[in-house]
Order: sequence, then structure tokens, then C-alpha cells
Amino acid sequence: MAGAKNHDYHILPPDPWPIISSFSALAMAAGGIMWMHGGHVDKPNGGGWLFLAGLSAVLFSMFCWWRNVIREGRAGDHTPVVQLHFRYGMILFIASEVMFFVGWFWAYFDFALFPDAIVFVDGAVERVTEGAALAAQWPPKGMEVINAFELPLLNTLILLLSGTTVTWAHHALIHNQRGGEKRGLWGMIGVGDRDGVLKGLWLTVVLGLIFSAVQAYEYMHAPFPFKGLNYGAAFFMATGFHGFHVVVGTIFLIVCLIRAYKGDFTPKAHFGFEAAAWYWHFVDVVWLFLFVSIYIWGGWGAPVHG
Repeated sequence: MAGAKNHDYHILPPDPWPIISSFSALAMAAGGIMWMHGGHVDKPNGGGWLFLAGLSAVLFSMFCWWRNVIREGRAGDHTPVVQLHFRYGMILFIASEVMFFVGWFWAYFDFALFPDAIVFVDGAVERVTEGAALAAQWPPKGMEVINAFELPLLNTLILLLSGTTVTWAHHALIHNQRGGEKRGLWGMIGVGDRDGVLKGLWLTVVLGLIFSAVQAYEYMHAPFPFKGLNYGAAFFMATGFHGFHVVVGTIFLIVCLIRAYKGDFTPKAHFGFEAAAWYWHFVDVVWLFLFVSIYIWGGWGAPVHG
């Protein structure tokens, strides 16, 4: 019969979102470049507005495109072969994210192993010409660092705990531990006493929000600036981009939580949740490397703030 489907793949119907996403990303990139090249200081060129418009269009395209993917899953279009290729795509995406962080680690270790001869005095950076070999140290002389065993250690424990809660939710989903009587505090938010999926997701989301709040507090009380100091630039870029990934992962898990309430996931078809769990574990592992490399090793021997 002509047009009969005799394969395990899902042929997508025509969809405008790929091309819309491409032009939205182009507008966002162009606006960002214009904005960074003086468009926000003395020669306004509209770069900031173009960037915000492009960003808004990208977010809207992401919402619409992923909404279509969710609808395809509900319609049964995500066959085992399609799900396998989804997994390949997610693995490659996480691999690209790994290389992204390799760049920040590379920059940090380059600064640390080959430090400049600078001194940090009263919040300002001064370059040293005499005795440069003695002044070239890491962290820069005269600078205080964040105590690795206070807020950073707390955030490490928070992320490790969140890794266990998301794993709990994943295993509960695989073993179909859903439902139960809605009572107590859990019942007030519509969670049954047997529902390990919703409980684990709720706890993971809350822990992710706590991590972001603690990191924001740490940034506000950091004893060194971002601008004009290689230590500050490397520190804030590496840990800041990780913090951004935590925010993205938290949003990812919130979407999964909403979908779990709607019953979108089954023990055999839950790639959306699985991808979120993989991403969250990636965020956990990167933080462990950041904690050891930047907070402990990178600040070893320097005076501690506070």
C-alpha cells in the first residue's frame, strides 16, 4: 500500500521552528556582539535591544519546538529506535558541554601555573616590575580567597544530595512507584505516599534552588573583583557558568516535575526525565572538579576571607 509505514523511524512533518530558531540565534548573537562593542556605553547602536529580542525569540522557539516533541511522545511516535537516537544526541550534547568546561579549566590552570607578577592592594591590582619572580604567585599576593570549607563545601554537599534524590526519582519511575494516599505535607502538593517520582523531583528542585541562592550569596561577599584580575575573571567565569548550568538543570527538572504530575512518563518511555537526570549528574561531576581545582587547590596557602 502506497504511503504505508514499514520502518521504526518517525518522519517529522514540516515544522517552522528549526529555521525560526536559527534566525533567532543569529539575531541574538549579532545583538550581543553589537552590545559588547560599545552599544551600551557611548554609541548606542540598538545591540542590546536586538540581543533581548533574539533571546526572547530563541526561548519562544525552544518552548514551541519541545512542546511538539512532547506531543509526539504522547502520540506514540517515539519508537525504541527514535529513543535510542535521542540518547545518542543527549550524549553528544553533554560531551560538547564537557569540552566547554575544559576551556575554562584550561584558562584557570594556565593562570595558576604561569602567574603574572601582580599584587592586590586595597582592592586594586598593581603590576610588579622589580622582583617580578618573587611576586609571581597564585593566588596573587595580598588577595584573600573564599574559604573552601564553608559555603563551597555546603554547596558540594547540596549537589551530592540532589544527585541521590534525582536517582531515587529515576528508579522509582522505572519500578512504577507512583500514587498512594495523599496525606500530610506531601498530600498538600498532590503527592501520594508511594510516589517516589514526585518526591524525588521536588527535593531535587528545592536543592537546586538552594544551591543557586548560596552561590549568589557567596558572589555578593566575594573578597575579590571580576574585572582587572585574572584570578577573579577565571573564578567567576568557571563557577558562574556552572551556576548557569544549575539554573538550566533546575528548569529542566521543573518541566519534568510538571510532566510527571500530568502522567507523561511511563517505566518504558521517559526519555525526557532520563535526559534531565543525565544533565544533572553532569552538573554534579563538574562541580566536584571545580571544588577541588579552584576552591581547594587554587586557594591553597592564601589568606582566607572572613
